[in-house]
Amino acid sequence: MSTQLDHQSAPDGWHEDNRAMWDERVPVHVAGTYYDLDGFRAHPDVLRDFETAEVGDVTGKTLLHLQCHIGTDTLSWARRGAARVVGLDFSAPAVEAARALAADLGHGPERAAFVTSDVYDAAEAVPEASYDIVYTGLGALCWLPDIRRWAETAASLVAPGGFLYLAEFHPLTEALDDATGSQIAHDYFRREAQVWDEPGTYADPHAPTVHNRSVSWQHTLGDVVSALAATGLRIEFLHEHEVSLFPRFENFEVRDGYHRFPADQPRIPLIYSLKASKS
Repeated sequence: MSTQLDHQSAPDGWHEDNRAMWDERVPVHVAGTYYDLDGFRAHPDVLRDFETAEVGDVTGKTLLHLQCHIGTDTLSWARRGAARVVGLDFSAPAVEAARALAADLGHGPERAAFVTSDVYDAAEAVPEASYDIVYTGLGALCWLPDIRRWAETAASLVAPGGFLYLAEFHPLTEALDDATGSQIAHDYFRREAQVWDEPGTYADPHAPTVHNRSVSWQHTLGDVVSALAATGLRIEFLHEHEVSLFPRFENFEVRDGYHRFPADQPRIPLIYSLKASKS
């Protein structure tokens, strides 16, 4: 259940609420079947096929993963040949879990480093001034109130000749009804903060939790692209994908490893991805 507040009047303590929520859920994610860390240790690659195709060969490159959570995506890029990966997250327990996972895979901090920091402070927190690839994965941007500040921070960390790659859930899905995704039910252009009070976690809806209050924001596709373009990065592509990683709508089916609309229903984009390069 959520309530909505004007962006400027977002409740005091929203950042602390969000961090407490994520901190509490880390042990649930580490121990549960959703992330299946035992399986990951055996085969450390959970990247989606469209991500690996669009990013291309990362062999010998440095990669920074903003909002990395427990590091599975970060370490997957190392598995695919990145010379050095750095993950950043504001949750200290998540960073500790990522470091432990890296150690289990035999990666020392010179190959895979993890840093605790707010994403807006990333430029001061990460060990290198810039990276060949700055990566942000699915489900990250909604936790940030200021998308322009995020874009400026991320762009500042891209090395000359490098690029930023973003994969994110499509904001159009947040305007549709939860049952079928076929009717407009919410304002696509809402800018106000959404305050949630929900127990459990996407990885285990029935997990007993105490810190259930969180605050999120919706960013339109235009807001994200415009924010990145304003930094001087060159938008190489913007792709839209008809698949999702979770049953966003109640009528979803699983086909070819992804959650999708029924085959007889008109499709809409569920995920988007973009690449923006620095000269």
